Amino acid sequence: MSLLRRPPVLAVGHKIRFEGQVRGVLEVTAQAAVVEDAEAEHRVVALLDLFEAEDFEVLFQPERMPLPTVGLLEAFPPEVVKQALWWEGHILEVIHGLAPDAEPGSPPRPGYGPGSSVTSRQRTKAAELTAAGHDVAANTIGNRRRRYQEQGLVGLADHRPVRKRTEFGSVPEPVVEAMRKAIREGVDTSTRNGAYLIWRTGEILRESDDEHVELPTERTLYRLLAKLTKGTHATGSAVTRRSKAHGAAAPFGELTVSAPGEVMQMDSTPMDVLVRLDNGVVGKVELTGMIDVGTRTLSAAVLRPTTKSVDASLLLARTVTPELMRPGWVDALKMSRSVLPHRRLLSLDERLEHAAAKPVIVPEMIVCDHGKVFISRNFRSSCRFLEIDFQPTWKGSPFQKGHIEKMLGSVATMFAQFLTGYTGRNTDHRGRHPERENLWSLPELQDLLDEWVVAKWQNRPHEGLRDPDHPGRLFTPNQKYAALVEACGYVPVALSGQDYVELLPAAWRVVNPYGIRINNRTYDSPELGPMRLRDSGVTAKRGLWEVHRDPYDVAYVWVRDHRGDGSWVQATWKYLKRAPVPFGDLAWDHVRHQLPKATEEELAQAVADLLTRAHAGPDRPAAKRKPRSAKAAKVERKVAARTKAAPPTMSSPPPKPPQEAEVEAPVEEDDLAEVIPLGLFDPLEDPWRRP
Repeated sequence: MSLLRRPPVLAVGHKIRFEGQVRGVLEVTAQAAVVEDAEAEHRVVALLDLFEAEDFEVLFQPERMPLPTVGLLEAFPPEVVKQALWWEGHILEVIHGLAPDAEPGSPPRPGYGPGSSVTSRQRTKAAELTAAGHDVAANTIGNRRRRYQEQGLVGLADHRPVRKRTEFGSVPEPVVEAMRKAIREGVDTSTRNGAYLIWRTGEILRESDDEHVELPTERTLYRLLAKLTKGTHATGSAVTRRSKAHGAAAPFGELTVSAPGEVMQMDSTPMDVLVRLDNGVVGKVELTGMIDVGTRTLSAAVLRPTTKSVDASLLLARTVTPELMRPGWVDALKMSRSVLPHRRLLSLDERLEHAAAKPVIVPEMIVCDHGKVFISRNFRSSCRFLEIDFQPTWKGSPFQKGHIEKMLGSVATMFAQFLTGYTGRNTDHRGRHPERENLWSLPELQDLLDEWVVAKWQNRPHEGLRDPDHPGRLFTPNQKYAALVEACGYVPVALSGQDYVELLPAAWRVVNPYGIRINNRTYDSPELGPMRLRDSGVTAKRGLWEVHRDPYDVAYVWVRDHRGDGSWVQATWKYLKRAPVPFGDLAWDHVRHQLPKATEEELAQAVADLLTRAHAGPDRPAAKRKPRSAKAAKVERKVAARTKAAPPTMSSPPPKPPQEAEVEAPVEEDDLAEVIPLGLFDPLEDPWRRP
């Protein structure tokens, strides 16, 4: 029971052990005690020296009851506690001679007076209870009295309702260990049900020569399996099972971050949304993001059909690039109306006047997993160029970058499910024909994601950003960034525009009279005049010109002037007026914050409008629908030919075929009558797209 007992009392007449002698206490004062001494009549000892002596002990003191374990009483049923309280009144009368509810000054009852011993009081109490209809012996009263003096009220309670049972009942220990081994074997294998694990348990017992151990009944084994597999997902999701099995065995630590960019985490995951890619094919994209641990700022989030090594490097460039306001964004998303230190920053760089309310953070350390994207030579070179500490996690340890893992899941629940073409996290959550919905294109979806990050994520109170002195108050990422900038006492120097362009991936192209052609987009600028149809002088690239571009921003490209001083010439997309305004290309510093101007109502309305637009899909009227391609027209001609060649099954005349108003090329009658039994296999064709 409880080891907490009342401390001893030092009083006149007590016997104590001090310095190897048993001494009597003659007098006690506030600071010292007068004790007996073998060499003198008495000795004065300071209480501090007396209590700190190694052999000090109070002897021959009446034993005091322990402090009551009130919390343990809550585990007993109410009837048991009521019975224990009933016994306590009788036991107290046996110990002290008076009932606890007796009036002050009332004399003891006969048999409980000062001249009676404890043994005689026990016999008197037993006779009294027996006469009242409770068959109790004197020894029973004595046993309950001793338990009460040792354990308190808990000693009088009936312990049968709270009796501790063995963890696995009567199941032999070898059977438990064999089942545990079978569960461990299935951590990295495909998911199997409980019947297999029970069968494997028997096989392990036979392999370990424990033939004398008999397996319990099937119902007992299933109950044992339920206890051993609790929280392990042994018969559930294989991904969750591996994650829990390889998780941290020790308690999770807390990383103290005192400045923005001190520790940042990055990762990639498939996004559960179908998009319309550049070639018109419907497919899924991957989301690659970077989050600041100190402020929970989502500094960069990009979408690509596949994640490549250049994508991780471009995330570094995006973290040090201000997010410019785009057409259609409300004024509440401006940096000047946020809690970010806009006014002080604007005095250093006037280009922040039209920046969005998202901080720019220069990383000091980046934590990532062992994906090929993040441990590639290209990404490591970018980290060395920016003087960033590269810190990969242990293999199979996603908990070491739990902030970015949680953020990627939050994007799915807070943003992706509002989009058209949402597929759910697996086939069980997928609807019918999501590819037939009004899907967004990749640049349009990227623009929606950027707006959502500025409007929702950066202004949403985060559970991990609590005030240490006031835990009930939550900070938003923007508020935490402004607070940490004041607290850290320094501002990192941002990169220049030239450094940002150097981080972009390179392509080598010819500068034609009409400009530069990249991914079926034409870029041109008056400054490209001296380069048109000229040799760059780079022999290794056959005279082509070095072009740097941002895969996530189709607005601009930059051409290096190899014939000049090596500077960059910016070329603009020919149809930029039909696309969103691009991102900025220069970095910015961080200083103190100012009072917010954008109200919560304005931000909430901006988020609501964004989700409404995302759910409605892109605005593509039927009159402006893209004309069918030659391949689609060819398929329609094949269907018409097969229909015309098939003999009629009824005597009624066949219906007239619909007019082909949008067929690109005229179709002759002979072509329509030609029967094509089977088309050729196209390995590049999307097998899930229906004609």
